[in-house]
Amino acid sequence: MSAAADMGAAPAPSVAQVREWLIGLQARITGAIHAIDGTPFTEDVWRKAPHEPLQGDGMTRILEGGPVFERAGCGFSHVRGPKLPPSATQHRPELAGAPFEALGVSLVFHPRNPYVPTVHMNVRMLSAAHPGQPAVGWFGGGMDLTPYYGFAEDAVHFHTVCRDALAPFGADKYPRFKRWCDEYFFLKHRNEPRGIGGIFFDDFAEGGMANGFAMLRSVGEAFLDAYLPIVERRRQQPWGERERAFQLYRRGRYVEFNLVWDRGTHFGLQSGGRTESILLSMPPLVSWSYQRQDPPDSHEAALTRDFLTARDWLG
Repeated sequence: MSAAADMGAAPAPSVAQVREWLIGLQARITGAIHAIDGTPFTEDVWRKAPHEPLQGDGMTRILEGGPVFERAGCGFSHVRGPKLPPSATQHRPELAGAPFEALGVSLVFHPRNPYVPTVHMNVRMLSAAHPGQPAVGWFGGGMDLTPYYGFAEDAVHFHTVCRDALAPFGADKYPRFKRWCDEYFFLKHRNEPRGIGGIFFDDFAEGGMANGFAMLRSVGEAFLDAYLPIVERRRQQPWGERERAFQLYRRGRYVEFNLVWDRGTHFGLQSGGRTESILLSMPPLVSWSYQRQDPPDSHEAALTRDFLTARDWLG
């Protein structure tokens, strides 16, 4: 029996319940990262000014210049606005222009060692309604891994945890959300995946809001299990100028995706969100090379050839 069936007629979660869990998740994740790196997170609590069109509050936690993480940002936000931006109504045109409420936790961790992959995770809830009509709510999020040097065992581990987090909610969820992730985190202008994928879902309310929230919690709580073993496995691996140069070059792809294609970035900017928090995902250092070509037998070339492809890692 799926989790959706188990939920039955369970009441929908309140916004306050979702908010409380999100704030706790942010604390648990940043606490675990601090324990590994040793560098404290800077905490920035913010609230939108009364005259701004977008109202709300949030908390940004960021670690910079650590021995393990060059930059690790994890932000919580809870905002309300008078009009859903276009990036949020692509699949729900009937809600175009409706007042909305959005809350979530989003993180991107950029490691110092090029053998440790960059990781992204986001879990969020949106609710919207035209005046006089019932509110419509849904969940979205996921996690994905962006290595600079590929290791099959890391990819298998990450995808296994993602699959297991979704298993209670139906056997169709992992292959469906894995494919969605491969299609979403794709640089169309370069015809190239951003990384080795993971899971991604949006506009999700199948089985009711209680089931959707349960799935969101399962994904969010699985993040540390998916990522930290990889960090521990790679953090002591020796590296030099060659690996560092390649890492900075590949970070350029990360910047390109976030600015050109990412719906979350577009949503934040279109809705009048807080720019510093929206661009939390950017790496501290990055470089671009004109038509870079790596030797076919190099570890750098192996990343594109063997890892940046929509593979079935668990097949």
